[in-house]
Amino acid sequence: MPDQQTRARPAPSEPRSTVPGARALLTAAAPALGAYAAVRAVGLLVFWASASAAGKDALHLLGGRWDSVWYQRIAEDGYGYTVTLPAGGVHPDLAFFPLLPALERGLAAVTPFTVQGAGIAVAWLAGLLAAWGIFAVGARLYGHRAGVVLAALWGAYPTAFVQSMAYTETLFTALAAWSLYAVLRGRWIAAGALCVLAGLTRPTAAALVAALALNAAVALVREWRAGDRRGLVRRNARMLLGVCLAPLGWLVYVVFVAVRQGSPLAYFDVQAQWGNSIDGGRALALFIAGLPLPAALGLCAALGLLGWLVFLCVRQRQPLPVLVYGIAIVVISLIGSGYFGSRPRLMMPAFPLLLPPAVALAGLRTTVRTGTVVAVLALGSAAYGAWTLLGPGPP
Repeated sequence: MPDQQTRARPAPSEPRSTVPGARALLTAAAPALGAYAAVRAVGLLVFWASASAAGKDALHLLGGRWDSVWYQRIAEDGYGYTVTLPAGGVHPDLAFFPLLPALERGLAAVTPFTVQGAGIAVAWLAGLLAAWGIFAVGARLYGHRAGVVLAALWGAYPTAFVQSMAYTETLFTALAAWSLYAVLRGRWIAAGALCVLAGLTRPTAAALVAALALNAAVALVREWRAGDRRGLVRRNARMLLGVCLAPLGWLVYVVFVAVRQGSPLAYFDVQAQWGNSIDGGRALALFIAGLPLPAALGLCAALGLLGWLVFLCVRQRQPLPVLVYGIAIVVISLIGSGYFGSRPRLMMPAFPLLLPPAVALAGLRTTVRTGTVVAVLALGSAAYGAWTLLGPGPP
């Protein structure tokens, strides 16, 4: 049995190419990128038609509301903006991480895009990069066809409409997917560097840091127990360097907030002001308890389905970094006290949850059957996305 901590199971159906480097990866990924783009195009067309019928500006709905506005304000003016709530609380913009606004500012400076347009462009480009990285992970683990289906399923995720908004989910998922792919390839420094960027994008980079650190720890313990102790650190120097790099992005931002606010715990105070803290799932339990019985049962069924997917991932024997990352994203999303409606969106980067259904769909006898299932899911996701974006509340 191959080492599940550092290598994936070989995929006989994975195509091999003599074209070096990224060009070979892109050539192999072309069907996945096409499938992902087609799924997202369905979502955008349904949304655009719905917005036009409602007399609303589709681009504004994608890039000019909710968290998008906070990122754009940071891109234009830097940090320092605070909203005072009617009840006396405050929402400082320091709760939002800096990489997306930096990219928005940079792109707007060198193109005709406004900052809002740059935010949408970054999200769309990052969506393609994420689909490429997701395909690369899926294809390496379970074959080319499974990788293509995995990328398409991620594009048909229930809250995939956020992938078309000026939000951070696509950028974070792209960095996470490629970091995991680098780990699977044994390229630890690249994995750590990508994790640094992920840590400048979203606080959930903690899941990626944990995946890299635990994988490295297990590998070191195995070598130690095998008696291969001489030169252990030197032999694993690149892995250890990658692990040490991994948390630096998040730590740099935490230190930045601490220095700016004059308090070592300022970052956590800022998050608490937004209602973001770890409560072990208490807020989730109270939310369910406060729902009408049919809604509570429906939500419990959805959580049961989520738990079943996690079980399938474990039974599938996914490589340790992939498995830890996916489960950690789910756990972080469920044990926080923040706005409940955001939690499905927060779990969207956990693409390893889709590996079991992707492998199952890839195993269908014909491409037509697989494509039909994906098309139905894409239409359902598109309808839900249009309904949500045209509503009053944030996703």
